[in-house]
Amino acid sequence: MNETRAGGGADRVDWVAAERSPEFQELRKRKRAFILPATIFFLAWFFGFILLTAYAEDFMAESVYEGLTVGYCLALSQFIMVWVLTAAYLRRADRVFDPLAARAAARAVQPAGGTAPRAGDEVSGR
Repeated sequence: MNETRAGGGADRVDWVAAERSPEFQELRKRKRAFILPATIFFLAWFFGFILLTAYAEDFMAESVYEGLTVGYCLALSQFIMVWVLTAAYLRRADRVFDPLAARAAARAVQPAGGTAPRAGDEVSGR
């Protein structure tokens, strides 16, 4: 498959080789190592809140401060938890995932008739 660059040059992309490359495998491994625990944490927090709401009405109705209940605090903590997870993902993406993706992409895109860069070759930034 050929793809045309903005500069006019055509690149050949070997998608199977790109998927099998060590750079792409490392990217998948690192993303999975972050996303799986984050998803488990999110679901446990969310369903824990739902279960408490359903089965611990007295606990959830306890007042924390002038009408503010434990239930409201836990509900608001859902938003905070999502913001924290999002910030953590964005930070990890900038520092880990994006550089790995750039190296994987550079290895996948081969100049027409050329060879792919080796694992130790430098990749230009954005």
